[in-house]
Amino acid sequence: MLDLTDIQIRDPFVLPVPSEECYYLFGSTDANIWRGPATGFDTYRSQDLEDWEGPLPAFRPGPDFWSDTQYWAPEVHVYGGSYYMFATFTAEGRCRGTQVLRAEEPAGPYRPWSAGPLTPRHWECLDGTLHVEAGEAWMVFCHEWKDVGDGEIWAVPLADDLRTTAGEPVLLFAATAAPWVRPLPTETAKSDRPAYVTDGPFLHRTADGRLLLLWSSMAEDGYALGVATSRTGTVLGPWHQAEQPLWPRDGGHGMVFHGPEGRLYLTLHHPNRTPQERARFIEVVENGEGLVIR
Repeated sequence: MLDLTDIQIRDPFVLPVPSEECYYLFGSTDANIWRGPATGFDTYRSQDLEDWEGPLPAFRPGPDFWSDTQYWAPEVHVYGGSYYMFATFTAEGRCRGTQVLRAEEPAGPYRPWSAGPLTPRHWECLDGTLHVEAGEAWMVFCHEWKDVGDGEIWAVPLADDLRTTAGEPVLLFAATAAPWVRPLPTETAKSDRPAYVTDGPFLHRTADGRLLLLWSSMAEDGYALGVATSRTGTVLGPWHQAEQPLWPRDGGHGMVFHGPEGRLYLTLHHPNRTPQERARFIEVVENGEGLVIR
């Protein structure tokens, strides 16, 4: 068995599976996700969030799969009785984008479901997440700062089967809407214009019905995770940004899930450097401002 200190992972995502009385941990699991040929995605399984079995191969590309590098941020959502993975891929000469994969079991194997990315083909995009509202499926995703300078978060409606989009994307907000966001260092952005990151959107409905959106960017002390609240309780907002990040330094790309005894946990990767990144589980509670670390 492994514990979290044994598992190199970025962009962690936890899927509780009550029928199996266990949790699955997904994420960017290649040893170097930044360059070189990609292997795929692994998953790990636990009954108590402490001892983990794995790695289990959740996705391995077939010989005709279009992407061969930078496999990022897989999320797995239960929808219509099946398991759907939203994951980011890229290839030479192709824009980065989020594609949907599908499996009948939580551990996989996951196979391509949509015909390529559902993000706009001529945009550099990443980190699509599924959100279901009033019976309608949406994908919320990031339009990269590499395209627009001030990174953006968008939403696009999906067809009922999650294989295609069902309308045009709608802009939710740009990175600089949040007062805590700072630009990338010039040496990292390699650009003369300011560059502001948007990463890892994830939507959470609170017990009292509010809709929160967790997302990551750069803050005063480096990579961080903040929270926005929809003023209408719907995905289209408008969105009110918290004054300060929930997690302020050297970690981010998180989501929340219910663990043992119904407790609410934030998971994110920390530190934000390869190969030291590891999943962290932090208990949080809902309050009038959104979420607070317990």
